[in-house]
Amino acid sequence: MRHAKSSWKDSSLSDEQRPLNKRGKRAAPVVGAKLKELGIEIDLAISSPANRAHTTGRIVTEILGYEPKEILVREEVYEFSFAGSGVKQIVSEIDPAHKTVILFGHNPTFSALSADWSGGKIGDMPTAAVACFDVEIDSWKDFEGASKQMRFYIYPKMLSSDL
Repeated sequence: MRHAKSSWKDSSLSDEQRPLNKRGKRAAPVVGAKLKELGIEIDLAISSPANRAHTTGRIVTEILGYEPKEILVREEVYEFSFAGSGVKQIVSEIDPAHKTVILFGHNPTFSALSADWSGGKIGDMPTAAVACFDVEIDSWKDFEGASKQMRFYIYPKMLSSDL
């Protein structure tokens, strides 16, 4: 999931400190509710340390019944590359006991990875967009090379014209 819309109002804040704006605060729970409606039950959440990504994660995971304080914060998710090597590395290190994982991060990384994993069906992911993939693997080390089936792709404007 790409983080929800962030605020650029306070120029004294670093990029990592930027909060969600009003639209982001409205969109994250709408997307979280849709994920719940779709029956998503996560057993691991990983977020960038950036305020906007971690806040998005806390909102969404709480709706999904996952304890927000259990979100694993990883610096590598705070990456802005088309290669997504940090995110790929994190995914490869996930304990095989975890079956349904959600990551909260940034573009261009999340758009590039989703485009690759969807075979080009996804382009630029808007804020608060979620791409969900099914993959049959025994170990997360095998994720990158495995065949992926896109289960769904949702974004706020698809769910509400007010977002």
